[in-house]
Amino acid sequence: MSDTMSIDVTTSPATSQARYSIGIDLGTTHCALSYVDRQASDGEKVVQHVLNIPQLTAPASVEDKPLLPSFLYLPHESELTPADIALPGMGVQNSVVGEFARTRGANTPIRLVSSAKSWLCHPGVDRRSALLPADAPPEVQRVSPLEATTRYLSHLRWAWNNAHPDAPFDAQDITVTIPASFDPAARELTAEACKAAGFTHLTLLEEPQAALYSWIQASGGDWRKQVKHRDVILVVDVGGGTTDLSLIAVLEREGNLELQRVAVGEHILLGGDNMDLALAYGLARKLAAEGKQLDAWQTRALSHGCRAAKEQLLADETLQSVPVVVPSRGSKLIGGSIRTELTRTEVLQMLVEGFFPKVASSDKPQTRARAALTQLGLPYAQDAGITRHLAAFLSRQASAVEQIEGLQGTQMSGATFLHPTAVLFNGGVLKSTQIEQRILEVLNGWLDAESSEPARVLDGANLDLAVARGAAYYGHVRQGRGVRIRGGTAQSYYVGIESNMPAIPGMEPPISALCLAPFGMEEGTEVALDAQEFGLVVGEPVRLRFFGSSVRRSDAVGTLLDFWGPDELVELQEIEANLPAEGHNAGDVVPVTLHARVTDIGTLELNAVPVGGSERWKIEFDVRAETAADTDLAA
Repeated sequence: MSDTMSIDVTTSPATSQARYSIGIDLGTTHCALSYVDRQASDGEKVVQHVLNIPQLTAPASVEDKPLLPSFLYLPHESELTPADIALPGMGVQNSVVGEFARTRGANTPIRLVSSAKSWLCHPGVDRRSALLPADAPPEVQRVSPLEATTRYLSHLRWAWNNAHPDAPFDAQDITVTIPASFDPAARELTAEACKAAGFTHLTLLEEPQAALYSWIQASGGDWRKQVKHRDVILVVDVGGGTTDLSLIAVLEREGNLELQRVAVGEHILLGGDNMDLALAYGLARKLAAEGKQLDAWQTRALSHGCRAAKEQLLADETLQSVPVVVPSRGSKLIGGSIRTELTRTEVLQMLVEGFFPKVASSDKPQTRARAALTQLGLPYAQDAGITRHLAAFLSRQASAVEQIEGLQGTQMSGATFLHPTAVLFNGGVLKSTQIEQRILEVLNGWLDAESSEPARVLDGANLDLAVARGAAYYGHVRQGRGVRIRGGTAQSYYVGIESNMPAIPGMEPPISALCLAPFGMEEGTEVALDAQEFGLVVGEPVRLRFFGSSVRRSDAVGTLLDFWGPDELVELQEIEANLPAEGHNAGDVVPVTLHARVTDIGTLELNAVPVGGSERWKIEFDVRAETAADTDLAA
């Protein structure tokens, strides 16, 4: 049963006089920056550019490139001179960002920070602590995932100011992209890194939405001819660190086509990084068969070589093979460095068959019992089959469109999964036409089995730059200058409310779930749950339990759930809080009402307001490890 409370809702529209709308793709393997010149744009005729980013490519050698590799190299103090790593106007540097970092780190991986974005959303570690490179020896300087991310963003800010001294970065509107599946803590951390890098006018945008915005902008207004009312678009975004799955519906309102997000998938730490490792282990086995045994250090270095080779092979279909060099570790290897090659056939076979297998729509990602002891590292998905994750996502969303006005009746009766009508591909991995064709083959096989029309492909723009371009375009249209995807929060969010019942041996008090923010709650919106009071313990540490749901869309703010299905709510990381006991004794229970707010940049805030008082206490989402949770309620 549920009990719905009355609420008050306020909104605050965003306005800006900035000349440029800047979009930043903060990717796991690459960053990119695009911008729209608002003064030169008129309606759907948008003047948009991509910033070529100056970066080191070798000692004392600077080149402009459209992509900034998301790598940070921490050289030994005697390895490179200050002049070797200097950039004009950047001051003294003790690290290297970008192309040179990637190439240098391939030979010395213990000094290379990679996948910082994946670590930034890892709830099992303190993301503010210096822990990267994760397997570096004690003598190597380390940085936190937050610091590494800040350095990438600072480099982009410097690159902009270097190219546009007449239009300072701080005076422009900035949109930074994040995976749709980022939880509130990861979103807060991303915003924190942006602020540490000097970003002022900031908005966060989900990557699949950015990809769709890029498609809209690239069409020059013709997108309305490619989709129709009641279409459901599946966005498949396979990046360096994550696989993002989203569903966006096309609706007609007052004679105009509109876009509305239907659902987003779970956070899947599965992407190009996994593929690079798979290729590295494949080459290691080939070398072992030739009598050339690699150690763990060399295998890691090999994965960086495989990444570069894979990118070349996927970008240029005329290439049949790319040489890969494994650095020597000393005299035990005859002839020093080991040379081998990665072929197009090897890449496609391993990636297509290993990561995009032909599966049934009823298949689910495979899980296995974990070992009791494991190395600390990223919580990669256990099942590498992206098509199985896609099947599970569409199955969970089988009834999603029935809860959206204008989409009822679009799905066939008895459908076991949601049937998309169109597909938009994004992410560097999908540069390969073979991979794209395999996903489409599997999906259309599922649709055919349920007597549904095949999904058509929406032609996207440059897969490396689509997210950055879409983010810049979004910053432009949110000023009322074009079509906008109705999105809001990617999930419904709930807080656990413990029942006040007598103690029963062996039984914890039951927990109800109070809806704080419904699915799709818009940015800049605040809700006040003034009709019900709750007791908040002061003066001592307490834990708050939070839940999220991507399938419950009908719950309004204030809905109180006494029970829910096993797949309906997913528990998020707990928050430890300590409300100052001013005017109270430690352990007192203070009556409060709750206010939830989705900020203008897209993060979720929860405030506790003491009954009869004017102060507010913001409950921070914990961005530290569970063992080190020390977040306070801040007045």
